[in-house]
Amino acid sequence: FCPNTTEVHIYKFFTDKWEKLHVLAKHDQIVSGIDWSRSSNKIVTVSHDRNSYVWTQEGQDWVPTLVILKLNRAALCVHWSPKENKFAVGSGAKSVSICYYEQENNWWISKVIRKKHESSVTSVAWHPNNVSIISCLSLEVI
Repeated sequence: FCPNTTEVHIYKFFTDKWEKLHVLAKHDQIVSGIDWSRSSNKIVTVSHDRNSYVWTQEGQDWVPTLVILKLNRAALCVHWSPKENKFAVGSGAKSVSICYYEQENNWWISKVIRKKHESSVTSVAWHPNNVSIISCLSLEVI
């Protein structure tokens, strides 16, 4: 849950009410996208600050790892691939970045798809083959 701030709140439902368990706070501007992987239990967040973080749970804490997206506009949306070994980020820079973990250097790398879109990329989704993605744009209607 992103309360339209720089934070992400994680809640759990206990018997009859929701209780806040964690607050993930690392971004400098509004969090605009979040995705939680099913099998690896990692959370990825993107923000208007043009950065992404991959959050890994270690014990009771969530530890962030910065992903440098090399964007000149806000990161708007994010989605894990089906195999959860990479994720796609749509941005206000009219581009999509594919991010993957580089084991030998212990960091996340981003590669920008050079095919420019007409407008901001507001949604991305993966094909089940873990290779192809689809993206959609935000177009202004006049």
